Amino acid sequence: MSGGDKLEFEIRRNPAPVSAADRAALLVDPGFGRVFTDHMVTIRYAEDKGWYDARVEARAPIPMDPASAVLHYAQEIFEGLKAYRTADGGVTLFRPEANADRFVTSAERLAMPPLPPEAFLDSLHRLIEIDREWIPSGEDGSLYLRPFMFASEVFLGVRPAREYLYVLIAAPVGAYFAGGVKPVKVWISPDYTRAAPGGTGAAKCGGNYAASLAAQAEAIEHGCEQVVFLDAVERRFVDELGGMNVFFVYDDGTLVTPPLTGTILPGITRESVLTLATEAGLTVQERPVSFADWQADAASGRLREVFACGTAAVITPIGHVRFPDGEFVIGAGEPGRVTMGLRQQLVDLQRGLAADPHGWVRRVL
Repeated sequence: MSGGDKLEFEIRRNPAPVSAADRAALLVDPGFGRVFTDHMVTIRYAEDKGWYDARVEARAPIPMDPASAVLHYAQEIFEGLKAYRTADGGVTLFRPEANADRFVTSAERLAMPPLPPEAFLDSLHRLIEIDREWIPSGEDGSLYLRPFMFASEVFLGVRPAREYLYVLIAAPVGAYFAGGVKPVKVWISPDYTRAAPGGTGAAKCGGNYAASLAAQAEAIEHGCEQVVFLDAVERRFVDELGGMNVFFVYDDGTLVTPPLTGTILPGITRESVLTLATEAGLTVQERPVSFADWQADAASGRLREVFACGTAAVITPIGHVRFPDGEFVIGAGEPGRVTMGLRQQLVDLQRGLAADPHGWVRRVL
C-alpha cells in the first residue's frame, strides 16, 4: 500500500473479542472514556512512502521506543466525534467532514503531514462497521470516536518528524456530565492563559489541554466544574473554557461568542450553533466579550443566559461564575430557554430525529 487519498484497509479481527453478555453489561453504564471497543485503526506514514499500511486490528497497546519524537517534542493532534444509533438500527455521524478538515488544519500547524480527508472518513466507517454492536442505544448513549496522530520517528532533534502513526479508537459513552444537563459553575482563571496570538490555540493538539490542567485543578479547588480563560495579551477578554467554546445570550435576542482570532479552537458545535441561532431569528455576533462586561451585564439583567458547547457535552448551561474577588449568578442560575432550545435542536439533528436541511448528518450504516 502506498500513500494517496484512497487507502485499502486490511481487516484483522480481534481473536478474543468481549463476549456479548459482558459487552451488554458494560453498556448499561459506560460513563465517558472508560470503556473501549474491540478494535482500532492504524495507518502509518513515512516521508519516502506517504500514507501506507492501513489496518483495522485488535485494540492493543502501541509499542513505542523511548526516543519516539512525540515524547520529546509533542507533535500530536487529535479529534473527537460521535456515532449514533438510529431508530431503524442504522448508524449516523454528525458533520464528520468538518472533523476531517480540522484534522488537516491541526496537522499543518504542528508541521505534520495531513491525513487526506477521504482516508480519515474511511477509517471512521471501517471501525464503526466492525464495532457497531458497541454503540449504546440509550437516550444519552453514543460511540465516541477518537482519531489521533503522533510523531513516531525514533529521533532526538528539534525538527518535524519523518514518520507518524495515525490511530482511531472508540469508546461507548453516556452523558458527559453525571446527573444530566444542569448548570455548571465556572472559575475565571486569574493567572493562567490557554493560548497566545501566533500559538497553537486554533489547533486541536494535546499540548493545549495539558496547559489547561493546572487551571482546571484550580477551578475544582474553588468548587467549580470548569475553568474559563481570558486572553493572553490584556487578560480582559473571554477566550474559551478548558475544552469548550462559550456563548452569551442577551435580553434583546442577541447571541454573542468570541471571534476566532487564532487563540480559540474553531469548534464544530460552535459553528453549528451559529447557524441554528441565525435560522431561529436571533441576532448573532462574533465579537470580544470582556469579563468586566460579563459581570456587569449579569448584574443588570441584560445578560440572560450563558452556555458552553463542544462535541462531548453538546451544550452545557453556565449558571454560576466565581473569580478571586467574588462570584455572581447568571439569570436565576437555571438553564435558559435559548440554551435548552438550541441543545435540543442539536441533539435531535445528531440522532436523526429532525429534518437535516444542511446535510450535516452522514449515514454510515
